[in-house]
Amino acid sequence: MSRVVVLDYGSGNLRSAERALAAAGADVTVTDDLAAAAAADGLVVPGVGAFAACMAGIETLGAGPVIVERVAAGRPVLGVCVGMQVLFEHGDEHGVVSKGLGLLPGGVTRLPARRLPHMGWNTVRPPAGSVLFAGLAEGSRFYFVHSYAVRDVAGLAAAGATVTTAHHEADFVAAVERGPLCAAQFHPEKSADTGAALLRNWLATLPADG
Repeated sequence: MSRVVVLDYGSGNLRSAERALAAAGADVTVTDDLAAAAAADGLVVPGVGAFAACMAGIETLGAGPVIVERVAAGRPVLGVCVGMQVLFEHGDEHGVVSKGLGLLPGGVTRLPARRLPHMGWNTVRPPAGSVLFAGLAEGSRFYFVHSYAVRDVAGLAAAGATVTTAHHEADFVAAVERGPLCAAQFHPEKSADTGAALLRNWLATLPADG
């Protein structure tokens, strides 16, 4: 059973993520202990609310270097919702640009949609070869709650990422996979059976013995 840490830096659906990961088969701990975050087989970076606030929480905890060093060492990290967004270079909210962790190229901007937030169930379009979406039926739906997103699919693909897209009045990045780094704009922990299947796929990529 893989050991997974859900990073508690003051933001995110921590307990629902914990329950969903445990149901998917992980030995999961919610903690702000950076040593535990560094040592875990898999690290989940959650996040809800504003990009700048999430980055402030990560910086206050001193978690940024742990996340960056894990990825550099090939140790799995999963970002969820704003926890995905902070993995990018920057976020632009209300005209204020905040620096992200820079693990993925590009930035987060407001969706060009009349209906915001984008809230509820939506389908996604994973490419062939996706590990996160392996075995999931075409047309599978996931639960989204967001007004901002990454939209530069071509830039991510050029950087060697496997990019899954979705559409809400415009195309946007729904998930990214690149080496040990995976991320989802939607909430797997709120996405019922499809979310559980995706979490099992991610857990299957982790070492099982620490």
